[in-house]
Amino acid sequence: MNSVELASLLCSRLCHDLLSPVGALNNGIELLADEQDPDMRERCLELLAESARATANKLKFFRLAFGAGGGFGDEIDTREARTALEGLYGADKRTELGWMVADDKLPKGAVKLLLNLAMIAGDALVRGGRLDVGAERRNGALEMVIRAEGPRILLDPKLRETIAQGHSGGEVEPRAAGAWLAHTLAKEAGGSIQLSDPEDQTLLIGVTLPNLGSGQG
Repeated sequence: MNSVELASLLCSRLCHDLLSPVGALNNGIELLADEQDPDMRERCLELLAESARATANKLKFFRLAFGAGGGFGDEIDTREARTALEGLYGADKRTELGWMVADDKLPKGAVKLLLNLAMIAGDALVRGGRLDVGAERRNGALEMVIRAEGPRILLDPKLRETIAQGHSGGEVEPRAAGAWLAHTLAKEAGGSIQLSDPEDQTLLIGVTLPNLGSGQG
């Protein structure tokens, strides 16, 4: 995949994910302009505020997971990553988040990999549940684990294939942008990604990145 294809893929994913909250903002403004009842106007303002927060949270997350967020250094503050993930999934109260990353800082590529895999696992919790994210340095390597548990877990087979192979049927769809990026980041770091069996009741994603576990963070 060349740089133009990558840019197109990520832009398509961003537009898809932002269409709903931005559309809700537009609809709310139109309703507010025509509504005269004070109670309904107040409700419209509440919906506008919710949509604005959702849009801002998505932008903050994508800036860190896809873009150049986190500054120009080689490492990113893991507290910033945690805040971005909480903004993406914690606001609707359907998904309980567990954060088990001890290091204050991690390499930028590792944080992007962690966030993209966490996003994939969180999206697989179609009815909500619990999402646990962990990372630790061990035996000269950086190990990461994402665990998703809920009443219904649905990970698209194409996303699973893209994580493992970098494509599905020779192609990468816009919705698989995060899966492709995760595969590429792990490959460039000489690492590997393991996924639990599709039939398992819990989704587990494990990552081992060699030569990234010696820093102090």
